[in-house]
Amino acid sequence: MSFDLDSISTAWQASEALCSGKVSSEAHTRALLERLRALEPRLNAFLAILDDEALAAAARYDENRSAFASPLAGVPGAIKDNMCLIGAPNTCGSKILAGWKPPYNATVVNAILDAGGVILGKTNLDEFAMGSSTENSAFKVTSNPWDFSRVPGGSSGGSAAAVAAGAAFWALGSDTGGSIRQPAAFCGLVGLKPTYGRVSRYGLVAYASSLDQIGPLTRDVRDAALVMNLLAAHDPLDSTSWPEPAPDYTKSLVNDVSGMTIGVPKEFFGQGVEEDVASAVWAAIRLLEQKGARVKEISMPNVEYALPVYYIIAPAEASSNLARYDGVRYGHRTEMQCDHVAMFEQTRAEGFGAEVKQRIMIGTYALSAGYYDAYYLKAQQVRTLLRRDFDAAFETCDLLITPTAPTTAFRIGERSSDPFQMKLSDVCTIPVNLAGIPGMSVPCGFSNGLPVGMQLLGPAFGEETLFRAAYTFEQSTDYHLARPDLRPCGESH
Repeated sequence: MSFDLDSISTAWQASEALCSGKVSSEAHTRALLERLRALEPRLNAFLAILDDEALAAAARYDENRSAFASPLAGVPGAIKDNMCLIGAPNTCGSKILAGWKPPYNATVVNAILDAGGVILGKTNLDEFAMGSSTENSAFKVTSNPWDFSRVPGGSSGGSAAAVAAGAAFWALGSDTGGSIRQPAAFCGLVGLKPTYGRVSRYGLVAYASSLDQIGPLTRDVRDAALVMNLLAAHDPLDSTSWPEPAPDYTKSLVNDVSGMTIGVPKEFFGQGVEEDVASAVWAAIRLLEQKGARVKEISMPNVEYALPVYYIIAPAEASSNLARYDGVRYGHRTEMQCDHVAMFEQTRAEGFGAEVKQRIMIGTYALSAGYYDAYYLKAQQVRTLLRRDFDAAFETCDLLITPTAPTTAFRIGERSSDPFQMKLSDVCTIPVNLAGIPGMSVPCGFSNGLPVGMQLLGPAFGEETLFRAAYTFEQSTDYHLARPDLRPCGESH
């Protein structure tokens, strides 16, 4: 059964083709595996390609289609390599976990497999999700399909690159400070960080436990809603999981923002936001205004402290979470003959990369006796003030709109020697994780041929409002239909 893969570019289109009998899941899966292998030499999006497992899942769907009711049944996608999948490598982009295979599935992975989904492979990421460019992976540097000399964003850069290149219909990423939304913006995709607690974190290897969330990367808003319908559910295995049932997000795909009040926080348009980026976002805001929304500029004075607060809290939690990697129970162990203390030290020295070591040291310092009150406790207090800024904003606004990232995708290596500029890549996304609210990036324009992302923010568990506004914008524009020019390896881009 043959078909034109380029004519079916979204998960919902793939689902319709499967349901109509025009194509089999096996044919879809083989076509995507062929495409991703052709692109991988330049793309470097995957750390593990699971041919046999993907084809077996596709065959299960094709043999008994009536057993699966989900619209994503039989539709191939990918997951970030920090989510556990039985029998598959789970490296987190780090040498310290090279070769380790988890004995259990993440809750989100079970949700996908139980619904008849097909997982093509595990995607590349910054080591332990610590980075904004996917250059910190211990194994490879992922490229942006829109320009292979540029980064796809991070840390979920492999997932974003795979979807943008048409090598997967959907992908899962994790977002601790922007790691879904910023790659979505750089790669011209829709990326959603759900409300903290909306999606189970069980089986997600922890970076900063009070900030991490799993969410979808897709080509359009409808696909994001379909993936969220699978992911959003209470999980007794995650003590932070929200106990209330999740709504059907596809019911929020309504082309109407009449009566909505959109807040535009002026602080998000400072700190290095490029003129083209700001112009594209403001044009999107004006379009929604023309569609019936009311727009008001607001101020959130504590947003300016989000970046330093994040880089105290996140490293502090990381230093605690990463203490488990000691060479004793699993993962890498040094071959040096030494006592147990030296073995711990040498294992971690060999296994962790420079960025992870730096964040562990910063976090350990912030939590140490004599400095805890001055740094960690103070950061948590300012975090509370930031949350209050958002609470106040949502008293008068239904949603907020900001740039997703201050710039478009930068060149590989361009910021490697400038950690401050690298961290500024997440200046617009980090406040959202600290507040625990949902944030969605939607493509809203281009600058010099590179995608620009608009960030929509809602109150806690306000994803339905984001879907409605994002869908309304998407129905009035064609940015989500744009595709990168992917020529066969060896040809100029």
